[in-house]
Amino acid sequence: MKKIALSLVVGAAVLLVAQQAATAAQGYRHVANRWGERFARTMPWHGSYYYAPWGSSVSLVVPPVANMQTSMGWGVTQTSMRPIYHQFGRPYPGDGLSSSGQCQGTPRWPSHTDQFGVYYTRGPW
Repeated sequence: MKKIALSLVVGAAVLLVAQQAATAAQGYRHVANRWGERFARTMPWHGSYYYAPWGSSVSLVVPPVANMQTSMGWGVTQTSMRPIYHQFGRPYPGDGLSSSGQCQGTPRWPSHTDQFGVYYTRGPW
């Protein structure tokens, strides 16, 4: 009888610890989602370059579970991992293009992948 009671107490303690860990992980994800939403509201989805064949910035739609992108540069320590904040909503916002008047063209000798004018955007949920 004591063994059964002890195993029930230990099992309950393990479940409580697991639940607390899951709640903490959800809390961290919630904070990250809030930061991402705030960034997406206040910053444009594109950078300062346009995609030369189209004459405007292009949104490359990635799966909604994608959350990081690799940005590579030609040189030492210019490769970086950055979060993907922007996401298409259910109501289609348009063709996903920006006007080229505010962006510059790809340089003759680009030194970074950001200079090609293609920017990641997560797909709708």
